[in-house]
Amino acid sequence: MNSSTHAAETPLPGERNQNATGEFPAALTVLRGVGPAVAARLQKLNVQRPEDLLFVLPQRYEDRTQVTRIGALQVGQRAVIQAQIEISEIVYRRRRSLLCRISDGTGQLTLRFFHFSQAQLNGLARGTNLRCYGEVRLARAGLEMIHPEYQLLPADKNPPLEQHLTPIYPTTEGLQQFRLRKLIDQVMNQYLPAVTDWLPKKMLAELSLPTLQESITDLHRPRRNADLAMLEAGRHPAQRRLALEEILAHHLSLRRIKDRSQHQAAIPLAMDTGLRSRFLEQLGFALTGDQQSALEDIEVDLARPHPMMRLLQGDVGCGKTVLAGAAALRAVAAGHQAAIMAPTELLAEQLYDNFRRWLEPLGINIAWLSGSLVGKARTETYAAIASGGAQLVVGTHALFQEAVLYHSLALVIVDEQHRFGVHQRLTLMEKGVTGSMRPHQLVMTATPIPRTLAMTMFADLDVSSIREMPPGRRPVQTVALPEDRRGSLVTRVREACQQGQRAYWVCPLIEDSDALDYQAAESTYAMLAESVPEIGVGLIHGRMRAEEKNRVMKKFAAGKLGVLVATTVIEVGVDVPAASLMIIENSERMGLSQLHQLRGRVGRGSHQSSCVLLYKSPLSAVAKQRLAVLRKTNDGFEVAQHDLELRGPGEVLGKKQTGLMQLRVADLVRDAALLPMVQKLARHLLENKPAAVEPIVQRWIGPDNRYGNV
Repeated sequence: MNSSTHAAETPLPGERNQNATGEFPAALTVLRGVGPAVAARLQKLNVQRPEDLLFVLPQRYEDRTQVTRIGALQVGQRAVIQAQIEISEIVYRRRRSLLCRISDGTGQLTLRFFHFSQAQLNGLARGTNLRCYGEVRLARAGLEMIHPEYQLLPADKNPPLEQHLTPIYPTTEGLQQFRLRKLIDQVMNQYLPAVTDWLPKKMLAELSLPTLQESITDLHRPRRNADLAMLEAGRHPAQRRLALEEILAHHLSLRRIKDRSQHQAAIPLAMDTGLRSRFLEQLGFALTGDQQSALEDIEVDLARPHPMMRLLQGDVGCGKTVLAGAAALRAVAAGHQAAIMAPTELLAEQLYDNFRRWLEPLGINIAWLSGSLVGKARTETYAAIASGGAQLVVGTHALFQEAVLYHSLALVIVDEQHRFGVHQRLTLMEKGVTGSMRPHQLVMTATPIPRTLAMTMFADLDVSSIREMPPGRRPVQTVALPEDRRGSLVTRVREACQQGQRAYWVCPLIEDSDALDYQAAESTYAMLAESVPEIGVGLIHGRMRAEEKNRVMKKFAAGKLGVLVATTVIEVGVDVPAASLMIIENSERMGLSQLHQLRGRVGRGSHQSSCVLLYKSPLSAVAKQRLAVLRKTNDGFEVAQHDLELRGPGEVLGKKQTGLMQLRVADLVRDAALLPMVQKLARHLLENKPAAVEPIVQRWIGPDNRYGNV
């Protein structure tokens, strides 16, 4: 059945092309109806080759396998109806439209078209029989369908109905649903036999999963009695079969990256035991057991002639920065450079201050580089980096600008790695490539990665985890309050600040919005400045210049301000031990990991700290679960697991930061039960069918494995 703007060209359901070639062509343009313009639109759907069309999977399905009588239609129903046009006319009310009154003997219904051609007007004439599909709506004159798909029926013919459910695909501008459906049908009819199933049938049988060809057929042409609820939930055996192969493709790609890194060269960084001892002694505190264990992992890696690829994960405040300092010291002591990149200037400057305090007394030259550094200062910093005079470079995205040339970059450290895109991490790493030598990499995150994600997302990295918190840290007491308690909260803040404590008050927006009913930082700042002027109130948000943000932050850290009103710009890295109270507005709108990160800004000093989650009623079921988790636990690993279950991996890691893992079918929470089989299949293929690895990776990820070095 066709769109209302095109003539009917529907092949018989299930019809196969008897001239199937059995081989997949390489170019999209060999397909009937695909020229350069359509090929360009298909590429927006990640379709580069005809085979890729088989893996553009439906978002939902419609049942067009039976005709419903007009007299039996319900408002809101999507249905196929077959009737004759009784009246066809153009009306000029608020909008010019074509109205066709149709009847099938059981009732009448109006078809309404706002956009139509002369050819359509001629075709939709009185007395014409047609079959159409659309959503039934209630209008003044009775039931109607707006812009239904329709097919004109010859008087003496009644073509068969669809024999399977109709797939509804994701589309892009200029590529209509019916055209994409026809292209996929064309590939199904002509080339499906050429699809190679690389997975052993015996192993698929262990999970009661169909073959690849069966799965593709079931998803593009599901039987009329297919379980729609199972399809919509992504739990149909055909979907699980494709999810298994997709996760496997990513896992194999990452395994291959890790294997390849063992054959790449890096500068082995020798230990300077005297310098290491001086560094640890002047810290003023002893490393925890977890910190010592993680540092040993890092030092063993750095001594090898192959690039370290290690993820250091741990809760907020667990002491990852100290280990980054120890790793950087080792690179510098061996006569090379280290670079550490942070996602915001605020965090980068705090790292810079820490490293200066720890490393400058040891004779290490540290440079600062950010987008706000301009003129002579920037030119001098570039020169110091290029000459090797800057032994450690701390900064933001500015570290990988084209103009920045390193003398001998042996170690790259990325803090809060999930806040960076994969291209950014790759570009910084490439700054250290010299001939065949690659730099060592240490990526750190304060958003702990649940085991199911780590197995799949970071199979190319060795993982060190810090779960143990420094001694003396007391768990932050967390409460949830409705926003109408804001007044009593102001009194509590005043009392705490008068006792020498400090408070953060976090808002989701900078200024009031007509579109969003959120508490804004600027209006909250004005309210507090008027209510508690005696304790000093500061404001910090992302639109402020870096110098202004730093000035306010330093006043707050020094105790000249009692309250800091902020947006989530303070989510990571800000370390003010005297801050013991965190208030978060509209907490019901934030994710678990973000709330936990914000809570981690307090609880760093000797006072008992509290976090108040203000919320706007009524709370959704998911929001209630979120707030309950935060009240129950301070463990970031447990919080991350709950966040994964509630929101999925795209939200836990950041939608744009998932690197290689752009999943089309699989869901790492829903499909977690497949992971043991993924491991088993990966071992089997690598040992027994290594030639299958590349085609599987190509099918799901594509040819660009440049990210393999990240």
